[in-house]
Amino acid sequence: MTTPPWTETKPTAVLVFADGTVIHGHGVGATGEARAEVCFNTALTGYQEILTDPSYLGQIVTFTFPHIGNIGANQEDIEDLTPAGRIGAVGAVFKANITEPSNYRSAGHFDAWLKARGIIGLSGVDTRALTAWIRENGAPNAVIAHDPSGNFDIPALTAKAAEWSGLEGLDLARDASSGQSSNWTEAPWVWEKGFSQSGEPVAHIVAIDYGVKRNILRLFSGLGCKVTVVPATMSADEILAMSPDGVFLSNGPGDPAATGEYAVPVIRKLIETGIPIFGICLGHQILALALGGTTVKMHQGHHGANHPVKDYTTGKVEIVSMNHGFAVDAKSFPEGVEETHVSLFDGSNCGLRLVGKPVFSVQHHPEASPGPQDSHYLFRRFMNMVGERKGLPALAER
Repeated sequence: MTTPPWTETKPTAVLVFADGTVIHGHGVGATGEARAEVCFNTALTGYQEILTDPSYLGQIVTFTFPHIGNIGANQEDIEDLTPAGRIGAVGAVFKANITEPSNYRSAGHFDAWLKARGIIGLSGVDTRALTAWIRENGAPNAVIAHDPSGNFDIPALTAKAAEWSGLEGLDLARDASSGQSSNWTEAPWVWEKGFSQSGEPVAHIVAIDYGVKRNILRLFSGLGCKVTVVPATMSADEILAMSPDGVFLSNGPGDPAATGEYAVPVIRKLIETGIPIFGICLGHQILALALGGTTVKMHQGHHGANHPVKDYTTGKVEIVSMNHGFAVDAKSFPEGVEETHVSLFDGSNCGLRLVGKPVFSVQHHPEASPGPQDSHYLFRRFMNMVGERKGLPALAER
């Protein structure tokens, strides 16, 4: 892999793989070093939402779109919910250097925002070559480092990358979870008005926070829900004591099998009650484990906003946003668990349902709105399950 020339006399940032591969470039954002898995994201927009998505904890994001940062940064496009506001990607790799912001919603320079978030950036990189390498060889473990003086101990950085065990077997949901119960009242964004507020609730949804994204909670709130966010490790008895009308299993980072060690028993007990359950991303994977399925580490993962997914229950194809490095093995489903969605890129599982019970989940991010809002119907589908138990009028899914 080659990199374009940088302006300094020597590079001020490096990306060092566990196999000794070194990529040099221009350092942006925070200084220091971070060890993580390197993935790539093919989305054309939404770089703030990507970098603040808790599902990216433990990862360095390579952006395939060349111009990242030219629309600046603001406080509205942040997805993580943690009080410290620092849960998400630890590093980012760009092709072009960050330019001055040029967008009416910009409230600050992207480089300053990266510094404030503690995200280490590397620009001036041939990101197409890096993406091609990851597609061929899989997502590597690496260390990203930024030092304005340009002094790097490459053998030491290589050793640090090689010593890291990677994401397999790693429970990161505890770190990504906000760690406390809270009520969510913010509803979806309205043009020229900003975020709206929820009105009188018609149902109570408890969202188990494994690293939840704000826009998921906004969509529930916009559908008339009282939303209570609870920690990843809360027990089933504590959740049921809140008298929820439905339970949501959120997205999040890390290996679902590791998180499942404490989450699966909770989900199984909730399923037994007959309460409606809806999962997204990590929530989908943990639900699959609770139902007797298995998960696997993917070669390169799915990270982007242009993924075609087919819903077998309707026969329709939707364009969705995805962010996951683990996948559910549909072949492992026991009797009574059905595959509902599938990726048209590689045939991997993207959804399931439990026959005879109001329990379902999807791998993709239906709240992300990557241009189209093809998957918003899933929230209405869940609310109809809740409404059937409460005697509420049915919502049109499409």
